Amino acid sequence: MTDLASLLPRIERLLDRLDGPAAPPALDWKDVAAARWLAPSARFKPIAHPQRVALANLLAIDAQKQRVDANTRQFVAGRPANNVLLTGARGCGKSSLVKAVHAEYAGQGLRLIEVDKAGLTSLPDLFEVLAEADGYRFIVFIDDLSFAEHEAGYASLKAALDGSLAGPSDNVLIYATSNRRHLMPEYMAENLETSYLGGEVRPGEAIEEKVSLSDRFGLWVSFHVIDQDTYLAIARHWVASLGGTLDAGFERAALQWAQGRGARNGRVASQFARDWVGRR
Repeated sequence: MTDLASLLPRIERLLDRLDGPAAPPALDWKDVAAARWLAPSARFKPIAHPQRVALANLLAIDAQKQRVDANTRQFVAGRPANNVLLTGARGCGKSSLVKAVHAEYAGQGLRLIEVDKAGLTSLPDLFEVLAEADGYRFIVFIDDLSFAEHEAGYASLKAALDGSLAGPSDNVLIYATSNRRHLMPEYMAENLETSYLGGEVRPGEAIEEKVSLSDRFGLWVSFHVIDQDTYLAIARHWVASLGGTLDAGFERAALQWAQGRGARNGRVASQFARDWVGRR
């Protein structure tokens, strides 16, 4: 009898495990400013040290900052706002701008949820969880987004933005970044499907389908390649921010760094500044 009595608790625990995994504990959003959505287990992983970017440190994108900041401010205040698609040249501040507006308004209840492309099919589950978080507003952040032909996540995101019964609640917006304006590769052959009828240009079905996803974002924000003077100004700014000093070899070194990276943008300028200050 004693052996049976000692076995009963172990048997009960085993049966509980067979019934299925216990629901993960809900996050206390008071203490969590940002988290990743883990689609397979339908739970959040808190980000202990979210990257903080100050709006003042994002140079040469004043128009983009104004539009995204205004939209986010409306959202935090409970007013109507749009989902945002940030597209354009790499390294020009798309992701940094999303992180910056989150840092700006986190103290007012704004939270950032990072979702990768594999998690797009579980967006309805995520929306259902976030709808219950009273007093907080959430940006679902999808970084570096692009699709190949016929990927499952494409239809899921399209439905989530507009068209699904399981859409986001009023406390959720989607901010996505991409190097592609229409999020999918475009081919010359698709342009041949375009027809002209009575002076009206009618795009082919393939083009219409590709445009239909980006068209569901209410706000498009475009980023562009910067010129040499702007690149050097950004590099100087970051050197000063990091407590460094300039000398006669600064410009030459900064331009050589950009040439070696094959790009001239804010990210490259920041990376050069860290190397310049760190070596000195």
